[in-house]
Amino acid sequence: MQVLSSLKSAKKRHKDCKVVKRRGRIYVICKSNPRFKAVQGKGGKKK
Repeated sequence: MQVLSSLKSAKKRHKDCKVVKRRGRIYVICKSNPRFKAVQGKGGKKK
């Protein structure tokens, strides 16, 4: 998984790529081609 400062180019890699937000981070996930996975952002608040 790549850590990117900008996910704009990562969104356009493949037609199946989706952008999701989980726990304060933004992820690009791709079911058909997992090598296109990427993440942006640092961790959220911890309690």
